Amino acid sequence: MKQPRIHPLLVDIIQSSLLACDGLVFDRREACPVCGGELAGYDTKKRQFAVILKDNEPGPVHVLVKRFSCRQCRAVCYADEPFYPDTRLGSPVVDLCRTLAGIMPFHRTTAFLAHMGIFVDRGTIRNYALGTFPEIPTTDLFGIRFPLSLVSLSTLAAGEGGRIIGTEALAACGFPSAFRAPPGPGLFKKRNEGDKQKRKEERQPKYPEDRRHE
Repeated sequence: MKQPRIHPLLVDIIQSSLLACDGLVFDRREACPVCGGELAGYDTKKRQFAVILKDNEPGPVHVLVKRFSCRQCRAVCYADEPFYPDTRLGSPVVDLCRTLAGIMPFHRTTAFLAHMGIFVDRGTIRNYALGTFPEIPTTDLFGIRFPLSLVSLSTLAAGEGGRIIGTEALAACGFPSAFRAPPGPGLFKKRNEGDKQKRKEERQPKYPEDRRHE
């Protein structure tokens, strides 16, 4: 496969953006998402934000996300974090996968990312490309469509000597954990079928058990 042409400066932008997130702490949430109740600290989880080239080898970029327990309903929830619900990579990586997959095949996207030092397998890219996510703001950099979330992260990193804080990164990513995908059409179909069945059962005459066998 012919290697894609990517400007070295673009590779540097991506690498510095993701590396700037390594070790970031996300520890804020206003209220319980279930009942709106007051939250208490529970524990902290390490989450994989990306896998990028480090010292000529693929290496993980991790962030730390605090978990809370609700004082009212006892539900456990995560702090606001730079992850879309039900995804295993940081939202800027997901944005980049989806942006590139919109203009090239999945296998080509995998190779393109690897050439930039980002490692995501073809199946994951396909899942992200076909999933339901919010619209991704993009811009053109060196002739390539590029998500603004990564541009914002790189701007933060460049302005702070390579160091940023969790709240800044979250804002740059567009608060992705607040996104909730709309229910698919299958859910409404199932609900309608259930309602029809319920109405049908309500119309059925009800007899005492001993009368049915007379």
